[in-house]
Amino acid sequence: MHTPRRDQTSKLERALTAAAEAPAPAATTFRELGLPASLVTALARRGIETPFAIQARTMPDVLAGRDVLGRAQAGSGKTLAFGLPMLARLADTRALRQERAPRALVLVPTRELARQVAEVLAPLGHPLGLRVRTVYGGASIGRQIDQLRRGADVVVATPGRLIDLLDRGACTLDRVEIAVLDEADHMADLGFLPAVRRVLDATPSTGQRLLFSATLDRGVDQLVRTYLNDPTVHAVAPVAAPVTAADHRVFVLLAHDKIAIATEIAERPARTLFFVRTKHGADRLAKRLTRAGVAAAAIHGNLNQNQRERALAGFAAGHPRVLVATDVAARGIHVDDVDLVVHFDPPNDHKDYLHRSGRTARAGASGTVVAFVEHPQLRDITRVHDAAGVTPTRHHVRTGHQAVRDIATSGTPLPPPTKRSDAPPDLAARPPRRHGTGRGRPPHRRIRAGD
Repeated sequence: MHTPRRDQTSKLERALTAAAEAPAPAATTFRELGLPASLVTALARRGIETPFAIQARTMPDVLAGRDVLGRAQAGSGKTLAFGLPMLARLADTRALRQERAPRALVLVPTRELARQVAEVLAPLGHPLGLRVRTVYGGASIGRQIDQLRRGADVVVATPGRLIDLLDRGACTLDRVEIAVLDEADHMADLGFLPAVRRVLDATPSTGQRLLFSATLDRGVDQLVRTYLNDPTVHAVAPVAAPVTAADHRVFVLLAHDKIAIATEIAERPARTLFFVRTKHGADRLAKRLTRAGVAAAAIHGNLNQNQRERALAGFAAGHPRVLVATDVAARGIHVDDVDLVVHFDPPNDHKDYLHRSGRTARAGASGTVVAFVEHPQLRDITRVHDAAGVTPTRHHVRTGHQAVRDIATSGTPLPPPTKRSDAPPDLAARPPRRHGTGRGRPPHRRIRAGD
């Protein structure tokens, strides 16, 4: 017998399935969707004129003030789907900015995603006179307190740091008109749901709430039922998902060969992204690759924000060509032209496999995904691949095997580093050097329609 909660979840799932199968809205423009001219102009200057599917489906309801439940994968355009109408509604009410009291909140699971969302929304809010600020751990809390004291219209935050600021009295959510929960399923994966509930409880129950998630499992459905009031439901089916477009392979190997094979692959001329399970494992692999002559950086939760930004910026620039990441840190890795992902350690489940693998074959590009698997792990990885809906080719390899050589010689060579951007010899071991006013910020991120 189904429990009431399961029946309710099934009802939501059915509604989302029906929404995904509904005919797509007629081809339209952002102006026809009801966005103000200043926002339409700002988008046109960035070459964005046609809304993505999730944007066309959700914007009219968000602009009308409805609560919205949206299901869409990463890269489907969710940031602009909630961000554009949110900015338009805030500009329309023209309320005075007050210190410590934002009018809109965007809650995200990781600091990297917080920065990315803010980098998309801030330049669009500027012509409307709206100020966007970020709140996340690993950065100066004093500076964030000062920015909130000066007033912010939109705060993009991670749950832990926001709660810290609420406890200190440095921020209040009493004036929040629009609360957005982005990537709710990732919040659940990372164990943030109790913190999310506390944050949403601190916002006015009469405000508008928008929730975007790829799935409704692990308690996300409970958030929908508790905090969204008669939401409109929208979904887009995953189309041409990068993970299905990639070439998936399994390298069955012996444990004592893993480092040697990883080093051989890391010597390739293009970017390579390795995934491991633990923070110490990330540091250890990056150091061993670097000592073998392949410069590598590590990114994980123990690094401060400056170190994480520096590692990502260096990898995006191609120096070093190799990045070793944990699953949690990887939530914010969105680097173009990554054509190889290596699961050095097997993923925990198919969701982690899909997320890791989705870092390659992005925006229509090709990509390869390789899983290192020891013999006792074969059954588990087969289950993961089945659940992920991919059929990999399998190779039993040792160092120097032709399948390894094929990967090690693949990829378009990256240009050599300029003298100014040349990386230190051991990025995994050395903390970033601090200079005067330098803050280790990554290059400016251009807004794309898929944001």
